Amino acid sequence: MTDLVEPTPIPTSDPARRASEFASSELFARLFREGMDLVEQTAAYLDGPGRDDSRALDRAGALAYAAESMRLTTRLMQAASWLLAQRQVAEGEMSAQEATSGQYRLPVESPEENYWTEDGETAPATLADLATRSEALYSRLKRIDDGMFVPGEPNDTPNGVEAQLDRLKSAFGS
Repeated sequence: MTDLVEPTPIPTSDPARRASEFASSELFARLFREGMDLVEQTAAYLDGPGRDDSRALDRAGALAYAAESMRLTTRLMQAASWLLAQRQVAEGEMSAQEATSGQYRLPVESPEENYWTEDGETAPATLADLATRSEALYSRLKRIDDGMFVPGEPNDTPNGVEAQLDRLKSAFGS
């Protein structure tokens, strides 16, 4: 895996412009290849050697394997969806405005739960490696996704508290 330098924020207050510039960058091209390669590697493992690894585990280990592989698959599908939306921007198939509409934003991942008990089976090495690599990729993509948005901009996801305060100000004329 190649460690990529995090991009510096593009000095503009327009998320669509930042998305467009990112989608046409070499950094995006490398991240896209890395992400799609990881999706392929994961699918090949889960559909092949991973099945054997899962069968070799005891009941608790097999349940942990199933939960871990589901979390891994979900994380990678979210990352792949985001990467494909950015590629559509790069290829002119989607507007950068649409890509920054919120529909394509990466969700915050829920806290990781350790499915593997301390006194039981451990995750197969390949599954653990794929999970670690997918977490690192997702984290980088999430930082980039968040960097395309500046708080207070029209495309920013509204903050519930701020929305309530705005309604109160409107109601009381402050």
